[in-house]
Amino acid sequence: MYAVTNPATGGVEATYPTATDEQIQDAIAKADSAYTQWSLSALDERVALLERVADIYEARAEQLAAIITREMGKPIKQAMGEIGIVAAIYRYYAKNGPKFLADEELEIASGGKALVRKEAVGALLGIMPWNFPYYQVARFVAPNLMNGNTILLKHAPQCPESALAMEEIFKEAAAPAGAYVNIFATNEQVADIIADRRVQGVSLTGSERAGSAVAEIAGRNLKKVVLELGGSDPFLVMDDADIARTAKLGMRARFGNTGQACNAAKRFIIDSSVYEDFSRALVEQVSGIKVGDPTQAETFLGPLSSAAARDGLAAQVQDAIDKGATVLAGGKPVEGDGAFYEPTILAGVTEQMRAFSEELFGPVAVLYKVDSEEEAVALANNTDYGLGASIHTKDLERAERISLQLQSGMVAINEPSASFPELPFGGVKRSGIGRELGKYGMDEFINHKLVKIAGR
Repeated sequence: MYAVTNPATGGVEATYPTATDEQIQDAIAKADSAYTQWSLSALDERVALLERVADIYEARAEQLAAIITREMGKPIKQAMGEIGIVAAIYRYYAKNGPKFLADEELEIASGGKALVRKEAVGALLGIMPWNFPYYQVARFVAPNLMNGNTILLKHAPQCPESALAMEEIFKEAAAPAGAYVNIFATNEQVADIIADRRVQGVSLTGSERAGSAVAEIAGRNLKKVVLELGGSDPFLVMDDADIARTAKLGMRARFGNTGQACNAAKRFIIDSSVYEDFSRALVEQVSGIKVGDPTQAETFLGPLSSAAARDGLAAQVQDAIDKGATVLAGGKPVEGDGAFYEPTILAGVTEQMRAFSEELFGPVAVLYKVDSEEEAVALANNTDYGLGASIHTKDLERAERISLQLQSGMVAINEPSASFPELPFGGVKRSGIGRELGKYGMDEFINHKLVKIAGR
């Protein structure tokens, strides 16, 4: 059911019906029809659309932020920050999209001339999650509208109002009818959409389970997929790190968005010589976190997205405690209404505990003590995930050496793993397939058409 269930109160504030099969077919037909026109549109027209979309996001920032604070509990200050990132993404592709789409001339030994022309492929399906309701959509939609593709957007069931708000933004920005179509689809309907011959690819950001299901259907139907899935990012604290600064960065890297980010720092791997100092500094940082009403500007940690998410996280933490983990901070749900969970730090987690191998999608940090650089790297790589990682040290040569050994799609040095419009985002292993953002985000759903002209 598509519904707004306010996680701060537990109350259901609005419900929306799922689409009928007829409505789904109509949506596919509109996106397919719009592709014929949009794929042949002038680049200036695409640039102007993305600029108008960015303008509307900025003009409606407070209204849009309030929607997601109510839908999924994002603290209002962080929600406003998300709107800023979204506008920056649309402007980035408006500015840089034309040069990314420029023909590439190739050198050929046989004579004549050859070039690669980048062309759209058709209607695409986007399946987006609730944790960054606008941002996740923007990083899929902006490059692909710039490419000339059209979009069918299936949002998370708990984000119907932000989904409708985005569709309205594209209407107000005068996007061609069918270029961006919101659908409140069921899982069964999603399977049918992927199989439809008019749909040329699918991008999903979400859980490992959802990604596996979508990839299976796409594979059977020979459709291109981009998957951005879970993560268990290591945060390596070396023996020469600036402890006070690194602890402050670590707190924000783990507990921003209430810990509900795929690329959040989840495993803190700390050299034994600074372990006690760093753990104390991190506990002190966590003790200063303001937990509460996400509509208030001073709140840093709001509720989890749902009561089910809170209960699932609580079960993972309790499993670790029952098996001998030490709680340095927090460790339990907050009493009262809403899906709140205390900001938590665990130590002494072992491979027998769920917290060692499972992604903790909430405000829980896990600390590990290591005695060498080699042990730090081995522990960092001892996971099925491989999204991001960060290394904290004053020795940049050492950091670069370690970065070459980490099995991840992204590595940050002396800052948390983060997202920027101009930089590629994505992982390896079970963290996904493909890249978003930057010039690489435009190359996923594109026809690299070879055009060769014979020599005399």
